[in-house]
Amino acid sequence: MKRSTVLFSSAAVVLALGIGVLVAKRMPKLSSTTLAAPKATKTAQGAPQQQHFVLKFAKNPEPVPTFNLKSFSGQTLNPAEWRGKVVILNFWATWCGPCRYEIPELMALQKEFPDSLQVVGLSVDEAPPAEVKQFADRMGITYPVAIADDQLQNRFGGVLALPTSFVIDRQGRVVQKHVGLMPQDYYAMEIGYLAGKKVDADVQTFVDEGQIFPSNVKNAKTIPGVDMSKLTPAESKLALRKMNEMHCTCGCGYTVAQCRVLDSACPVSKQIAQKIVDQIAKQGPTPAKPVATSPARPTR
Repeated sequence: MKRSTVLFSSAAVVLALGIGVLVAKRMPKLSSTTLAAPKATKTAQGAPQQQHFVLKFAKNPEPVPTFNLKSFSGQTLNPAEWRGKVVILNFWATWCGPCRYEIPELMALQKEFPDSLQVVGLSVDEAPPAEVKQFADRMGITYPVAIADDQLQNRFGGVLALPTSFVIDRQGRVVQKHVGLMPQDYYAMEIGYLAGKKVDADVQTFVDEGQIFPSNVKNAKTIPGVDMSKLTPAESKLALRKMNEMHCTCGCGYTVAQCRVLDSACPVSKQIAQKIVDQIAKQGPTPAKPVATSPARPTR
């Protein structure tokens, strides 16, 4: 993965740092299923009010992709060994400013939940592993760190922004993905809930339609920015199938449907998707194929 093709700015980064750095000419802006904690407010008397959290988890979670790595300290990193714990798989890089900001918070979370949480840092650096290890040592990272090659990143649907963290429940299922920085308290709420503790937060579920794994766009019933209101249910199903089969020509490498979900501002995928819809609407309902029947037997 080239640095020039990675976007590690997001709304969450802007919220946390007040800045965002764009280093891509054009890369998908990932959709978020996370409702971060609102900024602290004050009561009429001037006292700070407690923040309210809304946690969202996939109702159709998929097993975490399998891999087997060695951390810089020689520790085996295998998702099968983390069953029974909540896991935060954090994709990061040494050159990513928001990632550096996040490292101390991840270490604090690991210290706060020593028995129920496992934080794992997966570096996407192209620098030699020895340099990444030196950086990790200088930062004093206390959780295991390893290098994630392109093949491993692709198993997670591609890592287009940094930091990107996958939240895994105690059954080894990916229940959420966070792109950019998230408040440490928000992570703590997620971990506590997934660890079976009572938390002061609203918990909601959502169907993964590509927000976590791009391949799950096939679950989507609608496509962002595409008017399908004139189509019948059968025609909508056909349009969705075509959008999931045809690849976008914007250079993202995704299907038209995936590009629309990951980057609703992309004019290329929008034009292609709407053209598919318009063509199907113009053709009208697909005539039903005649049903083959056996000739009636003559009666005696």
